[in-house]
Amino acid sequence: MNKEEILDQFIRCQQETPQVSAAVAAIHALMLFLKQNTAGTLAELRDNLKEAIKTLTKSDTSITSVSSGCELFLRFITLTALDHPDFDEYKQVLLDRGELFLKKISNSRQKIAKLGHPFVTDGATILVHSESRVVLEVLKRAASANKRFSVYVTESQPDRSGLKMHNKLLEAGIPSTVILDAAMAYIMEKVNLVMVGAEGVVESGGIINKIGTYQMALCAKNANKPFYVVAESFKFVRLYPLNQGDLPDDFKYRYSTLSSNTDLGKEHPSVDYTPPNLITLLFTDLGILTPSAVSDELIKLYC
Repeated sequence: MNKEEILDQFIRCQQETPQVSAAVAAIHALMLFLKQNTAGTLAELRDNLKEAIKTLTKSDTSITSVSSGCELFLRFITLTALDHPDFDEYKQVLLDRGELFLKKISNSRQKIAKLGHPFVTDGATILVHSESRVVLEVLKRAASANKRFSVYVTESQPDRSGLKMHNKLLEAGIPSTVILDAAMAYIMEKVNLVMVGAEGVVESGGIINKIGTYQMALCAKNANKPFYVVAESFKFVRLYPLNQGDLPDDFKYRYSTLSSNTDLGKEHPSVDYTPPNLITLLFTDLGILTPSAVSDELIKLYC
C-alpha cells in the first residue's frame, strides 16, 4: 500500500462515514495499511507506520487531531511485550490491539455526552462555534432528556461550517439560529453558557480549535459566562504553546496552502489557540477535567 493509496483510503473513509472524526478515519486507514504491509521486522513495520502517518498529515483536514490520534494509536499497539518469536503472530497481536483501540475511542462521544448533558439546563440558551460532532452529541442527549433549550451558532467563516451545524440541530428538533461571527460579543449577554469542540487539547489545558474560538472565550470571560470544551482524549496533543505564534504552521494552515509556497503572512489561519485561563471545564471520555488536570491525564496517555 503506497502513499497515494493510504491517502485515498483516508479520504474515502471520511466521505463514506462523515460522522467519524478525521483522526478515527486516519486510524482506519492505518489499520488497512498494517494488514497489507510486508515488513519483516517490528522496527521496519514501525518505521513504515510513521511514514504512513506523515502521509496522512499531508491533507487538507484537521492535522492537529490526526497527528495526536495516530501517535496515540502507534504507541498503544506497539508498547506490548515481544513474547511472539514468530513475526506474523506478533503482527496479528498488533492488529488485535488496533481493533481494541478503535473500539475504545468509538464510545468516546457517548461518554462525553453522558457527562456533559446535565450542564445543559432546561430553558437555557447556548452559544456554539462552527461545527462539532461532539457538541452536537451532547445537545442531542440533552434534548432526548426532554430539556427545552435554544442554540446560537456562529456562521464560522471562511467555510461557513456553522451552517452545517445549524441544519443538524434543526434535524434533531433543537431550535437554532445562525449568527455572524462578528456578532458573538453582541449575543453573549443573551446566552447562559458557551460550548465548543476542539481539534486539539494541549498540555497546559488550553485548546486548538477553529479560528474565532479564542475571541469567543474572551467574550465569555468578560461576560462571566461558563466556557465549556468537549473533546475526545485522542485529541490530547503533546504541545505547550504560550501564544498564537507558538502554533506550528502545519496546524494553522492547510497542506495545500503550505505546499504552494505562498506568503503565510497574507493567509488566514484556520485555527487559533485558547489559553486555559479562559476555559471553565473540559468534558472528555476520561472524565470532567479542569484545565490544570489535563497535563496529568496527558502524561498517563503518552507514558
